[in-house]
Amino acid sequence: MWTLVRRYPLVVTTVVAGLVVLFLALLGLPVAAQVTATIYVGAIAGWTAIGMVRDILRGHWGLDVLAVVAMVATLTVGEYAAALIVALMLTGGEALEDYAALRARRELTALLDRAPEVAHLLARGTPTPGTDQTNETSAVEDIPAEEVRIDDVLLVRPGEIVPVDGTLLTEQASFDESSLTGESLPVTREAGAEVLSGAVNGERAVRVRALRRSADSQYQRILTLVREAEEAKAPIVRLADRYAVPFTVFALLLGGVAWAVSGTPVRFAEVLVLATPCPLLIAAPVAFLGGMSRTAKSGVIVKGGTVLETLARARSAAFDKTGTLTRGRPELVAVHPAPGIEPDRLLTLAASAEQYSSHVFAAAILTAAQDRHLPLTAGTAAREQATHGVQADIDGQTVRVGKLAFIREVDPAAAPLEVSAGQAVAYVSVAGRYAGGLALADAPRQEAPAVVAWLHQHGVDTTVMLTGDARATAEAISAAVGTRRVHAELLPEDKVRLVRGLEPKPVIMVGDGVNDAPVLASADVGIAMGARGATAAGQAADAVILRDDLSGVVDTLRISRHTVQVALTAIWIGIVLSVGLMLIATTGVIPAVVGALTQELVDLATILYALRARSAPRRD
Repeated sequence: MWTLVRRYPLVVTTVVAGLVVLFLALLGLPVAAQVTATIYVGAIAGWTAIGMVRDILRGHWGLDVLAVVAMVATLTVGEYAAALIVALMLTGGEALEDYAALRARRELTALLDRAPEVAHLLARGTPTPGTDQTNETSAVEDIPAEEVRIDDVLLVRPGEIVPVDGTLLTEQASFDESSLTGESLPVTREAGAEVLSGAVNGERAVRVRALRRSADSQYQRILTLVREAEEAKAPIVRLADRYAVPFTVFALLLGGVAWAVSGTPVRFAEVLVLATPCPLLIAAPVAFLGGMSRTAKSGVIVKGGTVLETLARARSAAFDKTGTLTRGRPELVAVHPAPGIEPDRLLTLAASAEQYSSHVFAAAILTAAQDRHLPLTAGTAAREQATHGVQADIDGQTVRVGKLAFIREVDPAAAPLEVSAGQAVAYVSVAGRYAGGLALADAPRQEAPAVVAWLHQHGVDTTVMLTGDARATAEAISAAVGTRRVHAELLPEDKVRLVRGLEPKPVIMVGDGVNDAPVLASADVGIAMGARGATAAGQAADAVILRDDLSGVVDTLRISRHTVQVALTAIWIGIVLSVGLMLIATTGVIPAVVGALTQELVDLATILYALRARSAPRRD
């Protein structure tokens, strides 16, 4: 009760004033009741009027003028009970909005409430992945999550939240990552795999080795985005202002006409108590909070209602290529052995040498060999020549993997392979002789063509791919995913210039990585891909897709359009009901007290409708 008093003092005092007035009326003291109500409601009206004038002087015409006029009018004609109801509506609006907003932002709030605070420290060390030591007797020290250091060994008990990003030491474990990615099914991780903070451990205790400190871990980065989203102001002022002035003028004119025709000022008061602006002031922000909550449940953090409103009107979309329209991870697509060598033998030798390389192609070649269950051989005398290739002695033979020029140093007769646009080749030599090539490509995401097609079908006619890659590669990817234009061989500043000049607007830009931060910030709405992407891109973006799935763009646009539709419908429901009731009130059949109570029901109906923004939009 004390918390309620401190948080909503005006609501409490209005209720107390109403009880006092009711008590005085029951005691047979109507004059005292009327004087008390007049003094209290007059004070509320005066205080509200002062704030209203300040807003008008700052250039913002608010809707409180209707509530102030309604209170003054009801007091003037002696309808002090109706005046108290209007005062309660005005002062209780904040409490009602808080309650509705709490329900609307439930998923956002749940993310903040689940922030891990404690970590179970086992040791300052680095056990070997795959050694499950969870059953050993070991002293466990509970420490604040922010005190965890890199390489600390932590125990995560069943059902607990992983406090920091780490490497799994237990042989195998299951985790619920729904709060991070929106994926409802648990995922299984093997020893050595990365486990993200914020994931919920399954049914067995596991050990993890900390990869990052708490402040740098995945969940804390998501929480930072959520706090930014909660603090961002929804576009309610803009949305409500479209209707504020005409609605206010109409209500005052209708009340004035009713007064003039009836010849009694009571009719003016009866009309005005039905013109209170709650649907505009509360229903719309509740809808936008609900939309933000819905996107969070879908694995996308949107930084404010303004972003949702802009997304709903998007007419152009620009995409980065690598890591956005493509996976950002090259994959082996073909093995081209020289005559006399088997494809698996070529891949085995190449992968054995690539064990000693840090190049991005090395990981793709190793993965391909592992997928084919090819046994790798330990090498000797391994050395990597930066940007050229790697060399190692494998089974007594010198194996080279890298660029064609690197292979021609030992076999000048090596010839380039003809591959499809968008593919790159890692050439291989064995014992000084050309042995073949491995074709690799950063293939388009499986969902990318469907995402681009959906945009074209739903009003986003202009789609552009922007990349720093060679034109042949860019055009091949663009043709595969269906973007209507492509710009290649770009620098970051070129991307910014092109996005700023893109028409029609608003323009959304989807990308990831540090070099995408400037162009994400320059677009009308920047969307960063993937929670594991660069922090700079996430900070510059207006929305962040937490899962590694481009279809989050479609989900976000669909939810934003649904949210704006719900907000506008809630506003119109309130306006239509209020106007209809005001027209009826002009005939004098709705007493002021009944009208004030009826308007509360209208407010409730619009707010309940606005909460529909939390529901899933219709899929099309």
